[in-house]
Amino acid sequence: MPLHLMLLPGVLVTLVYAYGPILGVVMAFQKYEPVLGFFKSKWVGLKNFRYVFNLPDFNQVLWNTVLIASLKIIFSLAVPLILALLLNEITKKWFQRMIQTSIFLPFFLAWTVLGGVILELFSLRGPVNGMISSMGLEPIMFMGSNNWFRAIMVGSDVWKGMGYNMIIFLAAITGINASLYEAAEVDGAGKWKQMMHITLPGMMPIIILMTTLSLGNILNAGFDQILIMYNPTVYQGADIIDTFTYRLGLFSQQFAPAAAVGLFKSGISVGLVSLSYYLAYKFSNYRIF
Repeated sequence: MPLHLMLLPGVLVTLVYAYGPILGVVMAFQKYEPVLGFFKSKWVGLKNFRYVFNLPDFNQVLWNTVLIASLKIIFSLAVPLILALLLNEITKKWFQRMIQTSIFLPFFLAWTVLGGVILELFSLRGPVNGMISSMGLEPIMFMGSNNWFRAIMVGSDVWKGMGYNMIIFLAAITGINASLYEAAEVDGAGKWKQMMHITLPGMMPIIILMTTLSLGNILNAGFDQILIMYNPTVYQGADIIDTFTYRLGLFSQQFAPAAAVGLFKSGISVGLVSLSYYLAYKFSNYRIF
């Protein structure tokens, strides 16, 4: 009983702040008016969904979300994997720890801090354009170009999170039997062949696991990151489902259509998360229960 009572505050907070707001999904099926509330607003069925799907920007928003999220997933796995393989070859442990710590540090910084730093770096009068001007080239409006903005969003997200995934891959490398490397050296295998035939195959279960689990984030392109740094000039290439919902609900006061977009995203996300866990169990024998 004491242990259950100790859990009670956490359970209450979860019920109030995680499960309580789920009741708001009824707005997606209503002509919601704040004055009338959930119980007196008129029910309109799927009208809000048809309205949202017919908006001229919705298809572009959905494409932006999938594209940016997919690029983040690919590079957030590839870059840490390469870094882990390179760090594993460093023989001096003090130097390895120093590099590992410096790579991991950005993970602890919030996007409110990193967003300001990136905006300054890539502004028209920032250091990056200063270097470009010093070479006799015209400054580039990075934060006002749809293509450049996407690249910066993907690159900065990978830079921020690559330390965390790198540690996971390094842990997988340490779990490989050292006698395999000794036997490979006796057979004359160099570092490259050892990596290709021992290290990577030994890491394959964790690589498959992280890849499959990341499928659930295919519609999460980074709300806080993009919201802090984007502007109307890059809406066409950077507006994602989360920022679109934010603007639709809070700026345009269209609460019911915004709820419909949120429910649409949640439904697909639940399916993708379920699929990712099934694939993780299928290929890596990973189970959460």
